[in-house]
Amino acid sequence: MGVKLGDIVPPQAIEKVKLDFFKNKPIAIDGYNILYQFISTIRGPDGRPLMDSKGRITSHLSGLFFRTVNFLEVGMKPVYVFDGQPPQLKKETIQKRIALRKSAEEKYIVAMAAGDLESARKYAAQSATLEKYMVDSSIALLSALGVPYIIAPSEGEAQAAYMARTGHVWGSASQDYDSLLFGTPRLVRNLSIVGKRKLPGKKEYVEVEIEVIYADKLFSILNIGREELIEMAILIGTDYFEGIKGIGPKKAYNYIKQYGRVEKVLVALNEELQFDIEAVREILRNPEVSIEFTLEWKEIDREQVKRILCDEHDFSEERVDKAIDSLLEKSKVTRAETRLDEWFSGG
Repeated sequence: MGVKLGDIVPPQAIEKVKLDFFKNKPIAIDGYNILYQFISTIRGPDGRPLMDSKGRITSHLSGLFFRTVNFLEVGMKPVYVFDGQPPQLKKETIQKRIALRKSAEEKYIVAMAAGDLESARKYAAQSATLEKYMVDSSIALLSALGVPYIIAPSEGEAQAAYMARTGHVWGSASQDYDSLLFGTPRLVRNLSIVGKRKLPGKKEYVEVEIEVIYADKLFSILNIGREELIEMAILIGTDYFEGIKGIGPKKAYNYIKQYGRVEKVLVALNEELQFDIEAVREILRNPEVSIEFTLEWKEIDREQVKRILCDEHDFSEERVDKAIDSLLEKSKVTRAETRLDEWFSGG
């Protein structure tokens, strides 16, 4: 879920961009985050995910393949970063999420029995679970596509932010704002959900665009730093601490501007917490990350891609071939344009 910071992110810190904005830019993508989006949104009219003839979910593979091809076609250099072992402080949050998904699954069954397809689709998305075999098949597909991936020692989002902060990639991509807490200089949102999207619980649609949030602009406009943002996040609630009831982003901002530290806010509010706040700060300030990794983008292995998608999971061979042909053709153009750009710039 991540910390809810959206209400205080000023529009001036956000740049709306098209996909081709990322030409020649390496982007570290939060792998679990994007796979959850695929299995939540790529579903049939009744809310059921795509499945192969053996009953295995394939929504994640469909989303990962076609969207990654889109990335590569415009010359983006994606690298996917997957979660490792979650921090101990996150275990309670994980258990709560499991319970919520189980409840949503039960509500889905009731909605289907009642013929309420709209509610069924909503609950189906909420019950989406990312199984190990889905991650394994995603990694196999990325290897066949020639796209690098990293298994983080802990939080994938923290690893992606570290890679952006240290200049290994241009920015990190996730729907969650936690990347800003982990220190990314540029947060890319909506990479996988561009287009018209239905608002939850409403019959209204909004146009979703890719956006880049620049941390330096965010901090400058709000007149705070990363430390203050972390303090605000603790008040609002994170994956490691549920926060203070009744405090949202705007209240948290005002409290931290006035008092500076969570402990001083608690004194002012006459609140007492039996919780190690410093441990939460430490996870956000200095998350466990790997400093040894190699980023190498290779040529696509068409036959291996088809073995994974078509032979193992019943994808249309025609559609897969068409997508690969389009990628290879556009890649030629992109490489030619890049060489031309380098020649004129003296590169």
